[in-house]
Amino acid sequence: MWFAENIGSQIGRATTAGAFAEYAAPARSYPDAIANGPDGALWFVGRHLIGHATTAASVIAFGAPDARTNASGAIVAGPDGTLSFTERSAGKIARIVSP
Repeated sequence: MWFAENIGSQIGRATTAGAFAEYAAPARSYPDAIANGPDGALWFVGRHLIGHATTAASVIAFGAPDARTNASGAIVAGPDGTLSFTERSAGKIARIVSP
């Protein structure tokens, strides 16, 4: 199971055996929600960014589409190969196509 750690700006993983691993997200990114993407990677949203993490814990961050974006609260993969997420501060729902 993968999860976002808002306070520590990390992405974490827990195994069924109870082991935990944590991987650094960009500083002050405050990851808030995470989802499995159609590309097999994990996608997360945080303050002013959308992040992409492989299951080998390689983390890449992309800038948010709007400078006011506080992309937090939800991210979900769609059946068309896109991911939709909330831009809470901008009052929008945005969509990104996974590479």
